[in-house]
This record gives sequence, structure tokens and C-alpha cells, in this order.
Amino acid sequence: MPEKIEALVDGGKASAGPPLGPALGPLGVNIGQIVSEINKKTKDFEGMKVPVVITVDTKTKEFSITVGTPPTSSLVKQELGLDKSAGDDSGRATINLPIEKAIKVARMKRDSLLAVELAEAVSEVCGTAVSMHISVDGKDPREVQKLIKEGHYKALLDAE
Repeated sequence: MPEKIEALVDGGKASAGPPLGPALGPLGVNIGQIVSEINKKTKDFEGMKVPVVITVDTKTKEFSITVGTPPTSSLVKQELGLDKSAGDDSGRATINLPIEKAIKVARMKRDSLLAVELAEAVSEVCGTAVSMHISVDGKDPREVQKLIKEGHYKALLDAE
């Protein structure tokens, strides 16, 4: 029967200390290897607390790591250094999310989005920007979604 360990770790900075070390130690697994894998999977969440679930097969000592993610809006806010939504009272966008940051957020959320391709994931992030009254790449996010569909950001998306 596999053991599940749930922990909240600092993105990209998990250590063998608490909470991971004491929870993993009794299972007889390579804690350093698990911590390294967690750090690799959470590096894009640096500066944020990230939920992780470590599933360990106690017989074979094999493990898997599932990384949870904050809501897309929280990641957008973190990328922009915002405390709240960026629209003014009219709902007009007053803050801009560069397309590169939208791509970064899409990569962070990739496992929990419905999108198959990165372009689709970026389009989902643009949808969140609409509701947050944030422009993307200096444009209405809906316009950016159309441009993505038409392939205008293909070179940038392929580079990621």
C-alpha cells in the first residue's frame, strides 16, 4: 500500500528538513533525490508556497510527486507584483501582462489546465486576464487569443 505525504514547500527551495525529512525518513527512501525532484518541479513557483503530494511505494521505494498550483489569477498577480485586480472602476485595463509572462504562467499551470498545447494554455491565461481587466502584450486579451490562434506568436511559443 503506497504512503502519501502532503506538504507545503517553498517553490524551488524544498529541503531535507521539516516538513519533508521527518515525514520521508521512516519510509526508507532517498530523501535527497525526492527533494531534488520537488525543487525541479517547483522552480517556476519560487517565492510561493506550493502544495506537493509525494506517493511512495514502501516495498519498491519508488515515488511520484504531484505538484499543486495556485489559481491562474494568483500567478498573474505574482508575475506583475499586484495585490488585487488591475482594472479601474470602468473595467478598463490599466496594467499590462507581457506575453512572455503569460507564457510563463501557462507553463506553471500546464498540468492543471485543459489545454493540450502551450498555445492553448497561453490562451487560457489570456482568458483569466480578461476577467482581471489586464491587457496582454499591450492589447485586449481576446485579441491576443485570436493572434495566438492565427499563429502570430508561434516562434515565441516554439522557443519555450
